[in-house]
Amino acid sequence: MHDLRKLVKQRRTERGLTQGQLAKAIRVSASLVASIENGRLVPQPDTAERLDSVLEADGAIIDAANAAREDAMAPWLRPWTDHEQQATMIRTWEPTLIPGLLQTEAYARAVLGVGPHTPAQVDEMTAKRLARQAATLDRDPPVTLSAIVGEPALRYGDPVLLRGQLNHLLKLGERPGVGIRVIPFSAGIHPGLTGAFAVATLAGRRPVGYLDDQLRGRVVADADDLATLEWTWEALSGRALPIEQTRELIGRLVHEHR
Repeated sequence: MHDLRKLVKQRRTERGLTQGQLAKAIRVSASLVASIENGRLVPQPDTAERLDSVLEADGAIIDAANAAREDAMAPWLRPWTDHEQQATMIRTWEPTLIPGLLQTEAYARAVLGVGPHTPAQVDEMTAKRLARQAATLDRDPPVTLSAIVGEPALRYGDPVLLRGQLNHLLKLGERPGVGIRVIPFSAGIHPGLTGAFAVATLAGRRPVGYLDDQLRGRVVADADDLATLEWTWEALSGRALPIEQTRELIGRLVHEHR
């Protein structure tokens, strides 16, 4: 990460600041500063500028953050992650897997590990996924995240792995602005079975969508395509269990995966 985390921690300690004191000075949460220093979060440009100013880094933190941001994602993901990290709201649908933003490290590693990748590549991709999660979910102010998943996503996988992942979903669901719902098997055939997608709402701009497939993802900006995604989302919302019923289902499955 271009020594960003080491640079921030070094400059902070040299100035005798705690993470909480630095967070207050740059108007963010202490957990966000901790995420930067442990390498889970690349700060947004405005946060990097405030860090650089408060820590008197003469542009070094800004340069390191820019470089780390470029390294944190695959080339075809960069436009989407830019939208994702600037969004005020993200809606994501996954029929058979837990959405990437909600995955535990162990679950992400298992999903990424089934592809034609070396162990070193899986390590790298997992680290990038966790960095993407932190950059999106741990920023201040937090994004509103609405996730709908198919019931198969709650049942596919090793029981121990799933138990940890499902507990993680319950914990994330307690965050303000995070809503997780499930479409049960009883919903039958529905429009979401054709594939996963996400839609990002951006302040002062039109929404953008994202589609993923076996090879790579792509950003969707065409108005007609976005209208189709919006229609599909509304159809899925109508079939999904309410949040509390979803939590009850996940809780039951935690006990089943033993």
